[in-house]
Amino acid sequence: TSAGTWRYLIGDTIRFVDKEKNEIVITGRTKHYLSLVGEHLSVENMNKAVQMAGEKFNVCIPEFTVAGVPYENFFAHDWFVACNDAVDEAALGQYIDECLCELNDDYAVERKSALKAVRLRVLREEIFMDFMLSKGKVGGQHKFPRVLKGSMLQDWNAFLQQAAPVAAP
Repeated sequence: TSAGTWRYLIGDTIRFVDKEKNEIVITGRTKHYLSLVGEHLSVENMNKAVQMAGEKFNVCIPEFTVAGVPYENFFAHDWFVACNDAVDEAALGQYIDECLCELNDDYAVERKSALKAVRLRVLREEIFMDFMLSKGKVGGQHKFPRVLKGSMLQDWNAFLQQAAPVAAP
């Protein structure tokens, strides 16, 4: 019955398709939701922005992840994007940011306020796969997290220092 939906936090985010018929679409997971300063960024927003960027720059972006981090007394989003095609990191990051501003009003407001930077780093796809392998998470049931937080973010940053050493974005 639908009674369980009212009672339990199942961890899914939804969008109403038809309120009259009570039709919904599951759009993501609450753990794949980033709201560091009130930007309320859903995985659906992120997926759409990355899709739009891939189409604009004619590149394949099979994986990505984002983390909210402290930045100059405010906050930033650090994006890590898997792309084996040649692409300008700065232009890609700027376009994803612009797309998110169009897709999400709260995000646009916070970009003018407490969310001071969006930094993007392009990595080879194998870096993402190797990280999952290092965690023992290989196969179709294991997906790279769209939002990194806490110990997973620390592990990712430590892994990148070994696998793809460059200054953090």
